[in-house]
Amino acid sequence: MAVRKPAKRGTQKSAKGTRATRKKVAEFTDEEKGAMRERVKELQAAAGKADGERAVLEKIATMPAADRVLADQLHAIVKVSAPALSPKLWYGMPAYARDGKVVCFFQAAQKFKTRYATFGFSDEANLDEGALWPVTFALKKLTAADEARIGALVKKAVS
Repeated sequence: MAVRKPAKRGTQKSAKGTRATRKKVAEFTDEEKGAMRERVKELQAAAGKADGERAVLEKIATMPAADRVLADQLHAIVKVSAPALSPKLWYGMPAYARDGKVVCFFQAAQKFKTRYATFGFSDEANLDEGALWPVTFALKKLTAADEARIGALVKKAVS
């Protein structure tokens, strides 16, 4: 007498047909990866109580001439306009913070291979004016009038 196997109630489908389709994810650029690596170093340095002023000045010293001149000028403007802000590196660029939170920052043109450097303010800056206000400025060079304007914005940002 042969043993009869019970009939299966359904057929098993291959896992291949039920897999979700994966979308191709865009990769980070080399510049973005570099900025992230620098940010990790900054966080590690902050945990070790590294000297922010020294780190910012060292970073400025490594910049190409055009960016270095702007960064030096902005560093001096911020130090005079808002001495309470603490220099620190933020994503590998000079920044100035109050209570550990970045208020304003400089981004070198060379960093992301752009045609101009930028000086910007974070949402920690007190620059709100109506429903629209500028927070980042493109820089090619700074005149005395530009320095005065930036100094006034930095003072307002920390007020």
